[in-house]
This record gives sequence, structure tokens and C-alpha cells, in this order.
Amino acid sequence: MARPRKQTYTLDMYLKKNRKGDIDNNADVQRNFVWNNEQINELIVTVLTDDYIPPIILGEEENSKLHIVDGGCRTAALRKFREMNYKITSAIENSLIPYKKRVTDESGNITYEDAVFDIKNKTYEKLPEELREKFDEYQIETVIHESCDSLKISRYIKRYNNHVAMNTDQKAFTYIDKFAGHIRKILDNRFFVECNNYSEKDKSKGVVERIVVETMMCMNHFENWKPQAKAACKYLNDNATEEEFERFADNLHRLENIVTDDIKGIFNKKDSFVFLTLFDRFTRLGIDDTRFAEFLRDFIKNLRLVKRNEKGLLFDEIDKDLSTKDKQVIADKLSMLESMMLDFLHVDETDLSQGSAESFIAENLNMDIESVRADLDFYNMSLNTLLENTVKVDSKLRNPENRLSLLAMMVYSYKEDKDLDHWMSEYARKNNTYLVNQKKNFIHLKQDFERYCKKNREIA
Repeated sequence: MARPRKQTYTLDMYLKKNRKGDIDNNADVQRNFVWNNEQINELIVTVLTDDYIPPIILGEEENSKLHIVDGGCRTAALRKFREMNYKITSAIENSLIPYKKRVTDESGNITYEDAVFDIKNKTYEKLPEELREKFDEYQIETVIHESCDSLKISRYIKRYNNHVAMNTDQKAFTYIDKFAGHIRKILDNRFFVECNNYSEKDKSKGVVERIVVETMMCMNHFENWKPQAKAACKYLNDNATEEEFERFADNLHRLENIVTDDIKGIFNKKDSFVFLTLFDRFTRLGIDDTRFAEFLRDFIKNLRLVKRNEKGLLFDEIDKDLSTKDKQVIADKLSMLESMMLDFLHVDETDLSQGSAESFIAENLNMDIESVRADLDFYNMSLNTLLENTVKVDSKLRNPENRLSLLAMMVYSYKEDKDLDHWMSEYARKNNTYLVNQKKNFIHLKQDFERYCKKNREIA
């Protein structure tokens, strides 16, 4: 059997042949057009940026008529834009297309200038002439199987379309390219191999990657929670930090040492991210990790059957009327679990926040804890006044998770007899984020403040 031959057309010529029927897109077993607007948009951008489109596979009958074996949806999408007034939707990403714009001066001389055109909500006819030409002249590659009949064409269609398209979770993962390597490394952790209730199908379908993304959102960016996987991946790609992933990896290493067969079922594809976030909160208590495992055992055997929260619901009833990915559902689940956990551990929430602040300040400023305890109310009031005067209400610097380092800075200012107001005002104007690790964040704040003081002394 002869090897298939290759043939390259301009896109304009290829679509004309398709329109005339010389290249047929209606083989009996060919599937109907199934692409959505996002797929059409991306294909058009690929052409306008002169990027690569895989060859279209054709089957040729003895009478030279060609039938599309693989590439029918690509062909239909390109015709929609070129000939059927398809308008690129406003949801398109990377809508700014660079091109060379022809400019004719008064003497009739032609030069070319760099230009950019936004293709959002544009049809083919609304493109600049230069981009229309670029579209029409795009080189479309084809591979042609010769001497075909309807049986061979059907066989080829079956062969080339015998693949599984990316599902929603797998496609969403392509939007977190900045941290994809971190996530792949995290998935090699023994926790994701042995200490869970994920099926092999879950692991092959991108479900576990989604669980990591949900956990990172829930642990670090819950105020901007995104229920859709794609939106969450895009948000983390722009806002997550390597330190956040490192802390999550450390949590997993700790969990793999305490999760046993009787409790690993709690880490399933539905609620894993909630319990992983709960463990992150547990780590801030300074209690031995085995106590978290003991809590999970008691939750599975007893507490899961106890009605809690204001509505008198069981844990498994919280999401009965709403999506499990609804922000309020997640907040209610975490609130119930954290309350149960603190009760089980005999930890009072008021004592917890007070005690952790006292020990944090004493440790990081080398102070006597009793001295810190005696003046803590004063330091808190002073910090509240400082924040009111210098930091916008919606700034992440005001997040409760950042309170310890800011409070330590307040104590540091009194200890060194230095005023924070002007520095904090300038710092808040330039920054809206903080390091999750409060010790590292305090060191960062202190160093920035010291640089500020030195700079202003030199100016003075």
C-alpha cells in the first residue's frame, strides 16, 4: 500500500474546495459539528498568529474526490468565520493580534508599521485588510490517503478519531502552567498514592489535580473562591506563591505519617480539600499531629452523626440544597469542623488567639511572655488605630491570617520607640499581599521598615 501523500493549500483555496464539494465534509460516519465558541476562537487565533494546526487527513476516491477523515470540525469552524459571519466572542483570551500595517505616504511609498488589533466581537469582514490576507494565505497542511472507497474512509475515520478529548478538569489544568510543575511534584507525595480514597479513574481524569487546586484556593485565597476549575486555575496562576505550595507539601508529608486505613476514606474527591484545609488550620495550634488523626476517627464514628451549627444540620446535610462547591457551603463545613475539632481537643478559641499572639511576639522579639501578656490589649488597640489610618479596608494586609506579624511590628515600634504611621502608609500603597508564614512575613516587614528608616535618615 502506497504511503499517503502530503498536500499544502492556502486556507482560502482549501475552504473554496470544501465549499464546492471537491473536499467533502459529509462522510456517512462523520460526526456532526460539536465545537463550542471557545474552541472556534482559539482556532482563529492560531491562524491569525501563524501558529501550528495539525494536518487535516483526507481520503481520496478513484475519481479524485476528497473526503475529510480527520479535521471536519476544524474545517467547519474556519468556514463559519470566513464565510458565515461568525463573530469572535468577548470571552476570548489573547485577543490582541499583532500584525504589520501598510502605510502609504504622500509620495506613494509603502512602509510597514507594527500594529495590534483586538479581535473581540469581530467577524472576518471587520478585520483589517492585512489580517484578512493573513487568514486567507495561511498554509493548511493535508495528508491524503489514495484509492479509497466508502469502507476505507469509514475505517480511517474510526482510526483517527479513536481518542479521548480533554475533560473539564484536564483542560482547566492547562491554565495553571506557572505552578503545574509544583503540582505534579506534590502528586508524587505518598499521601496521593496511599492515604486517600481516590479511584484510579479519578487519578487519570484530572480529579486529583483539581483537588490540589481547590485546596490551595481554600487554604490561601478563600475570599476569592472560584467554584469553576478553570477560573480557580487562572486565579492561582496569577496570585499563588511558591511558599503556599511548599507549605501544602509539608502538610501532606505530616499527614502521610498519621493517616491510616480506618480514616483515609475521609479524603475522597468530594470533601478532600475541606479536610486538607482543616489540617492546615490544625497545624497552627502547635499540637501533636496524632491528635488530628484521633479527631478524624471520632468524627467518622460519632461527630458526623451529631447535629450542629445554627440550622441544626448534620455535616452531610450542609450541601443538600446547594452545590458542594458553593462558597457558603464550604464556609459552613469548615466552621462546623473547626468547632468540632477545637471542642474535641479542648481548645478555647479565645485562649487560642490570645495565647498564640503572646507566644509569637515573645519568641520573635525576645521578650518576656508575661510582659507581652500584660500589654497585649494596648498593642491590639494601637494596631487597630494604625490600620484604620493607613490601610484600605479591602487590602489583604488586613486579613486575620496576617494579624500576628502586624501585631509584632506594633510591639517592635514601641520597643524601639519608632513611629510606624508614615512607613505603613507607604507600604500599604505599594503592597496588597503578605507571606503566609507569619514569622517570615514579620522579618520581611521589619527589614522593609528598617530600610525605610535608613533612607529617610539619609535624606534628612
